[in-house]
Amino acid sequence: MKTPAIISVIFKQSPADFIVTERIDIDFDGTGEHLWLYIKKINMNTVFVARLLSEWAEIPVRDVGYSGLKDRHAETYQWYSLRLPKKTAPSVDFGNFIADKLQQDERVEILQSHWHGRKLNRGTHKSNHFTITLRDVQGNADDIEAQLSDIAAHGVPNYFGEQRFGHDAGNLTKAQDFFDKIIKSAKPYKPHKKDLERHGMLISAARSHLFNEILALRVANHTWDKGVIGDVFNLNGTGSVFSAQLDDEIRARLDAKDIHPTISLYGMGDNKATDDALALENQVFDDAKHSTFIQGLQKVGVKASRRATRLLISDMDWQWIDGNLELNFELPKGAFATVVLYALAQNLTEPTRR
Repeated sequence: MKTPAIISVIFKQSPADFIVTERIDIDFDGTGEHLWLYIKKINMNTVFVARLLSEWAEIPVRDVGYSGLKDRHAETYQWYSLRLPKKTAPSVDFGNFIADKLQQDERVEILQSHWHGRKLNRGTHKSNHFTITLRDVQGNADDIEAQLSDIAAHGVPNYFGEQRFGHDAGNLTKAQDFFDKIIKSAKPYKPHKKDLERHGMLISAARSHLFNEILALRVANHTWDKGVIGDVFNLNGTGSVFSAQLDDEIRARLDAKDIHPTISLYGMGDNKATDDALALENQVFDDAKHSTFIQGLQKVGVKASRRATRLLISDMDWQWIDGNLELNFELPKGAFATVVLYALAQNLTEPTRR
């Protein structure tokens, strides 16, 4: 990867500078006990709104469905579902219900509602569309234009974004403490239901960190978008992975972006990688500084999976408006817009929040 062309930029100066629109392909059947709501929210995270909806509908929060977590300091549009066995929407107006429950800078509004026969589950959405405005852009305009064109054509390393690790990477510290505790216990790992979500977040943070460490090695040796011997490949746009000999046909498919190399998300079961690819992964997995994460992931018994090393950006375009740079692009679920921005900008300055 080239050095980011933007030296510094102001990021998320206002919620309208970071707009996220969830894309879900669904035909509502108009029946069933699940009320799907399309919601616009500003400066509010996904889970907090789910709790508001559960209180409004007087149902357990577990009966509120959503597909993915969206940024808090942003303007976001996403779907929720409410399980209402009586098939009757709440009688209290939602706007009136929340009137005294929000901070001054918070907004939430129901834009659409539809009855459907199924709950909205995690990972249902196909992609997210982003409209991002970068302000006070410092750097050579020609170099920035060239780098934008390169990113649009070739993609970026598919890192997990900093959101995965919490404020100041606090989730990694919490994961370390969590794994220390369960490793020392002689008992098998059997979490209570109330702990599943929190433990899942910490497990995910640890696996994501290990993945990013391996990806950094492949960025450093210029193989993040090229194959090495023993790689396992991902078919673009799918969850399908396969092993193949690194021959001219595979290299041509990599160049055509039909397939991508993958890296292990550490867990139990067959790693699938061999030879040079496995050796790169084991540089991280066998490093003593990661031993607590490795032992902890073994104790919880999480299943191994794989993630592509390359992230392609769809429908990317940009324009300069009064010296600010507006970006529009679409990413598949599980991808992070911030990794696109960090491929473009050396320093993202975000205003201090309360």
